[in-house]
Amino acid sequence: MKLPWKNETPAETGEATSSSARAAADATADGTTATATRTTQGKGRPTPKRREAEARRRGPVTPAPQTRAEARARRKELKATRSRAERKQDSEARKNARIEQRQKMMDGDERYLMPRDKGPVRRYARDVVDSRRNFAGLFMPFAVLLIVVMFLPAIAVYATLLMLVFAVFLVIDGVILGRLVNKRVRERFPDSTDGGFGLGWYSFSRSMQMRFMRAPRPQVKPGDAV
Repeated sequence: MKLPWKNETPAETGEATSSSARAAADATADGTTATATRTTQGKGRPTPKRREAEARRRGPVTPAPQTRAEARARRKELKATRSRAERKQDSEARKNARIEQRQKMMDGDERYLMPRDKGPVRRYARDVVDSRRNFAGLFMPFAVLLIVVMFLPAIAVYATLLMLVFAVFLVIDGVILGRLVNKRVRERFPDSTDGGFGLGWYSFSRSMQMRFMRAPRPQVKPGDAV
């Protein structure tokens, strides 16, 4: 106990000072620890992506049908929930989309072509075929005429012989066309791997179709320079 007439001794003063320092150090350590705890503590899970958050808000996605029966049942359920006017509107929209896709395919739009027709090499091969008058283009009219003639027994034998001659010329024309297309493709696209029998058959099968039936439709006229 400190008496009024006694002065503080250096030991007591030092003890008080050290006690205050220790208290301040403890308080600083506690504050630092609390701050570190607040800054380093995480929420324990990764932040969800925006697409995942939107998917959770929309709810679970219906899995795709695994069989044709499930697809038909799904279409039937969807049809039952829509009015007649809405179904008619959807049908018209699908019809217009199909017409637009076919129109772009016939125009040669690469996005809508079949895999066998895509690429600059196949486009060039079609132009070569369409720019010449091919003997194979007579195949379909001649086949129709031959079917009619076969019902006339008097000239059926001659029709068969004529068909054989026509087949020989058809093969010769196909070989000439295939060699021509492959040669010009090698000159125009020296680094292309598309060629040989596959490209020749592609050109020959197109030449056998009548011009108005070819898909994509011809982009050049007979006699045009390609």
